[in-house]
Parts: sequence; C-alpha cells; structure tokens
Amino acid sequence: MKKNIRVYEKGKYVNKEINYIPGRYIFAMFDTVIEIVLILATMFLLAYYVPYFYIAIIITEIVVVIQIIGSNANPDYKIPWLLFVIVLPIVGLMLYFIFNQRKLPKKIVRRLRRYDDSLLYDDSNNFKELNDKDKLIYSQAKHLCNISNVHLYKNANIKYYDIGEKMYIEMLEEIKKAKEFIFLEFFIIEEGIFWNSILDILVDKAKQGIEIKLLYDDIGCMGTLPGNYYKKMRKLKIECVPFSILKGQADGEFNNRSHRKILVIDGKVAFTGGVNIADEYINEIKRFGHWKDTGIKLEGQAVNELTKLFLTNFYINVKKEINVNFNDYYKEYKVDNENYLIPFGDGPNPIYNKNVGKTVIMNILNHAKNYAYITTPYLIIDNEMMRTIENASLRAVDVRIIVPHIPDKKLVFEMTKSNYQLLIQSGVKIYEYEPGFIHSKYYIADDEVGMIGTINLDYRSLTHHFENGVWIYNEKVIKEIKEDFIETQNKSIFMNEKKYKNNLFKRLIRSIVRIFSPLL
Repeated sequence: MKKNIRVYEKGKYVNKEINYIPGRYIFAMFDTVIEIVLILATMFLLAYYVPYFYIAIIITEIVVVIQIIGSNANPDYKIPWLLFVIVLPIVGLMLYFIFNQRKLPKKIVRRLRRYDDSLLYDDSNNFKELNDKDKLIYSQAKHLCNISNVHLYKNANIKYYDIGEKMYIEMLEEIKKAKEFIFLEFFIIEEGIFWNSILDILVDKAKQGIEIKLLYDDIGCMGTLPGNYYKKMRKLKIECVPFSILKGQADGEFNNRSHRKILVIDGKVAFTGGVNIADEYINEIKRFGHWKDTGIKLEGQAVNELTKLFLTNFYINVKKEINVNFNDYYKEYKVDNENYLIPFGDGPNPIYNKNVGKTVIMNILNHAKNYAYITTPYLIIDNEMMRTIENASLRAVDVRIIVPHIPDKKLVFEMTKSNYQLLIQSGVKIYEYEPGFIHSKYYIADDEVGMIGTINLDYRSLTHHFENGVWIYNEKVIKEIKEDFIETQNKSIFMNEKKYKNNLFKRLIRSIVRIFSPLL
C-alpha cells in the first residue's frame, strides 16, 4: 500500500509517497490467529469425541480457578480471568493457558542477567547527605535504588521541555555534537520530518565512524515502519534491532514491549520523557488536536544509568550473544549542581519484581504534604493505586490530574472515565486537556520531588512494559514543571460530577471495560 510522508531533504521539506507493505506483521498476526483457532478446534473436537475428556476439562478448570484465586497476582487481574474460565470453560481455559503468562521468557531472563552488568558508583556520601537533609526523601531514594538496582546521583544539569517541539530542536543540536557514540531507543519511530531530520545526521555521523545503535519496538512500529526497516538501517552503517521481534506465536509475545524513550550521546548527554519520534509529537501533523508532550535533558554522570538501560535492552535482542563491556561506554562527567536524581528502569517479572514505577508514584503520593500534580494520557488504575490517590486527597493534599480531552483510543478513554467518579468524590481534581491529546507523564509534589519519564497510569505501563523514568529531588525543574502544569490546567476542562454523569447505558459500558482493563 502507499503512504504519504513529509520529510526534510536538502534544506527543505518535501512530500513523498512511499511503498509501505507490512508483510511480516500481517503474516505474524495471521499465524497467531490460525494457531489459536487450531488449538481451540482441537479442544472442542476432543471434548466432543473422546469419552471423559470434557470431565478432564472441568477438573482442570476447577484446578485453574483455585490456582488463580490463590496466586499472588493483583486481585484486579484475577477477576477477568476468573470470569473467562468460569463462563467459557474451554475457550476461557485455553486463552488463559496461552496469554496468562506475563513473565519474560527464560531466554530473555538469562540474557538480561548476563548483560545487566552492575554499574559501579559509590553513592554512599550522597545518601548520607540526603539523610541529613530529609529522612522521608532519603527513604524514597533508598527504596527506589534497592528495588531497581540503580544509584543515587548528585550534581546533574536537568533541562525541562514543556513541549515536544523544543525537545526536538535540542535533540538535533546535541546529536550533531556527537564524537563517540549515539544510542536511540524509542517505542515508536515513523518516517517524517522528525525522524528523517535525525536520520540525515545519523547517516553523516556513521560515515565519520561514530558508533550508532538504534532500537525500536517491533509492535510499537508495526503501523509506522516496514517490517524489514532494521535491514535498511544496517545498510546505512547503523546497528539496528527491533525489540522483541514479532514472530506470530500464540503466547505472551504481545506483552512486555519496550515503551522506553532514551537518547544517549557520548555518555554525557541524555534525553527522555514521553516524546516518541513521529511528527504528531512535534505537532507537524494533527491527529488528536494539539499534542502536548514533555521531556528532559540530563547532563552528568547520572547519564550512565540510561546508557546501561539502553545497552541491556539492545543486546538482549541481538540474535547471537556477544561479549561486550558496558564499562567502555560509562563516563566520568561531573557537573556542579546541588540536586539529587535517580534514573531508573522498570519492566516485567522476574527481573523487575517490585513494580518499580508504581512504587515511585505511590511513594510520591504517600509522602506528599501540600500538593501532588499528575499528567497522564491514560488513567486506568488498580484498586491499590486508586486508594493511594484517594488517601492523599482525603488527608488534605491537593491532588490534580490532567488527562486528554481528545482521546487516541476511544475504548481506553472510556476506561479512563470509569475512574472519575471515585476519585472526584474523594476530592481529587481531574482536568481534560481541551486543545487535544496530552501524552506527558510526570508526577510532582511539594516543589521538591518528582518523577518524569515514560510511565503512564495504566496496567500495561505499570506492570508489563519496559519503562524508564528519572526521580528528581531539590531541583528547580520541579517548579518549572509545576508552572507548566498550571498553564496546562488553565487550558483544560475541570471535570465535576455533572460533567462525568452519564446515562445507564454508558455506566454499564464503563463498568464492563473496567473489569477487563487489566487484560488490555
């Protein structure tokens, strides 16, 4: 099929029509559907023709129900599976066996443990200083470092971007300065002004002998890049691999995607936040009204943590295991500042078995004294997170949340709205960004502590995806984010009980989608 894109070539923007045939993706999806149909057909035939086979299914169903109830899984996650297994004995049972597994495959776990080299950094003095300043903040930092195997850094330059366009311009400028290596990991990359202007620089840098590594999520780019795009990049001397390449298997390969957004240049400068590399993120095209996104630039030794996250994800997706020394990419780069920060990663079990991002957000809310401000494109939360937000508001913390007014996915938006009532009744102030879609994800409190990165308030982001964020304390950027929040709030619609009140049919639909939201 044909696809129209606008690209930057030879000093000007031009419209181009390209051939875009996602053949590999189509085959993988078709293969998955066929495999599921064959499994279900086999089970139905056995149940119909083989004596006592149906009795065996019933016994298995009882065992599975007991297993689900007795498991350590989130209670919100148990309910939809129990409904599936009980109401649809054969279909529900088979789908449970196929898709219930949310842990990483053993091969990936082995590679992660091999490549996840410990980054040596003595942060004991930083913790001592932080403990003397504020014991509650110290406990947050210590908790985060313990559950994510990272370090507490001090003295970094942090620059906040209140819109994707500003971040895009500085990304280009910093890439042009690269002298040793450029690492890019993004959930979505799409050909257009944003990506092609970066790619032009990367091709030039590759010719200069600078090491360039590119990692994009295979499913995230299913509708934006051809299935063989990584081969095209390799011809341009760019080391490129898709994250968890789609093979068309009836298992959990659709889960555990890399939702990270990381750009590292020479181990000294890094960018992260909500911005993917596609033109809607810089408002060159309009998809859902005005696209509001945010991000940060880091300078200093803390960049090493993002370098480590990138290299780990990159090498677990290379076909052959390679002996690589991550220490060759870590830099001693000191900056004079008085802030504290922790760049960290999050992901699925068993590597990340403590829900790192969720823990960070809950700690910020639990320790907030005056206010807690949140922006998120989705508000699809479990009971534990719901109670944490409610409790913060009920103890007189000013809790405000901004979500989109124009959704990117209508069903997901209904899931978001299904959570309004309980939160608003607890005093939480919810706003919808009226100009369009807000993709920004940050969590700040009391002008002193916050987290910005790729982590949404939804099940996928908090449980299944590989994510990354930066926890920040005692940094002026928190106040800058607060100012941006107030400005964004002034452009948003305040949602009171009259505005979210709906008819019986909508309430029924939202109740149903809320039940099954943990599976999506």
